[in-house]
Amino acid sequence: MNKLSVRAAAAALFLVLPLSACGEGAKEAEKGEAKGDEPAEGPNGGRLLTDGDFAVEVTIFEDGTDPHFRVYPSRGGKPLDPKSVQLEMTLTRLGGQVDRFAFQPQGKYLAGQGVVTEPHSFDVQVVAVADGKRHVWKYASPEGRTRITAEAAKAGGVETAVVGPATVGDMRELFGTVELSPTARSEIRGQFPGRVVSVTKAVGDYVRRGDLLARVESSESLQVYPVRATVSGVVAERNANPGDVTGDRALYVITDPSQTTVVFNIFPRDLSLIRPGMKVTVETQDGTSIAATTLGQYLPDGNTEAGTALMRATIPNRSGALRPGMALRGRVMVNTASVPLAVRTEAIQPFRDFKVVYANFGQDYEVRMLKLGRSSPEWTEVLSGINPGTSYVTKGSFLIRADIEKSGASHDH
Repeated sequence: MNKLSVRAAAAALFLVLPLSACGEGAKEAEKGEAKGDEPAEGPNGGRLLTDGDFAVEVTIFEDGTDPHFRVYPSRGGKPLDPKSVQLEMTLTRLGGQVDRFAFQPQGKYLAGQGVVTEPHSFDVQVVAVADGKRHVWKYASPEGRTRITAEAAKAGGVETAVVGPATVGDMRELFGTVELSPTARSEIRGQFPGRVVSVTKAVGDYVRRGDLLARVESSESLQVYPVRATVSGVVAERNANPGDVTGDRALYVITDPSQTTVVFNIFPRDLSLIRPGMKVTVETQDGTSIAATTLGQYLPDGNTEAGTALMRATIPNRSGALRPGMALRGRVMVNTASVPLAVRTEAIQPFRDFKVVYANFGQDYEVRMLKLGRSSPEWTEVLSGINPGTSYVTKGSFLIRADIEKSGASHDH
């Protein structure tokens, strides 16, 4: 199967797999609600749970306040005094988290004591006691959740990581030019003054240490002695031809192309932020990563034309792909700080009015609404919304989002 067919098959699997039921662990269906039916709605727009002539209507109130439960009791279709009913509710979430709520009478309803945190996706158990009789309901209330097989996730390019600590900061972009390292240039001279008898290498030739470069007849002894390469590299200059007399100039200049540096321009606004020893990621102009290295000291002379200071960073060039004069970019993170909880920035997706990631529990995926802090292109700090150690989708999260939206996971209460 070719790549296009694999992608098409993966997309089809994402479309056909249904939203998983939230209540796999629940052994009782909600009383008065047949499997597959839409839940009954009460006069306050909530879910109506009935047992004979007794009923409770469960709502989540979040108008201008943190979400909390409001439950309206009734008998025979007529409101009951909330003071005559005892109520408790248990929510079981993906991953095993359990939230328990006690209720207190408040006006015409029973008010849940605590905030119902997002997402509002859980298995629900409601226990009410009225006139000495105990009533129990269980139902599933999924939201922002879907189930995808491991095979479909792999074919769709879904990857996961675990929420944990990271280093975040502000990213600065630098612009620089490739130069040979100051240590990459070697000058080869004759040992004694004399006449050049022969030369063996031309500009551009690669030589190894010990290779013969020329022969020179000494002016004093009239003996011919060899001139050999003291380093390996490429001949950058040849300043002698047969018959020439050696002088102060080097006979050959050999450079090592593997010893390259990048000289970066540092703009005035960044002078107080960018310091020697900082890590810099070097890229080509089209964003292809080359290497990670560290910044050296500021150079004595700046770029007067551009009005910038200059910093050098050593970068390996074993493949020989870098050439002097080539323009490169660098990325440096400044104002860095270690944070206890962070997610990959690329994993963050919009969901309703929230920024979310998709938590992963086996074949189940569910939104986690995040409160975010500082951000960089790689990491974003998480202030609340997901627990440490939770597995979440880092790549392919847009596919999870699309599948949830197609499955119709709503925010109804």
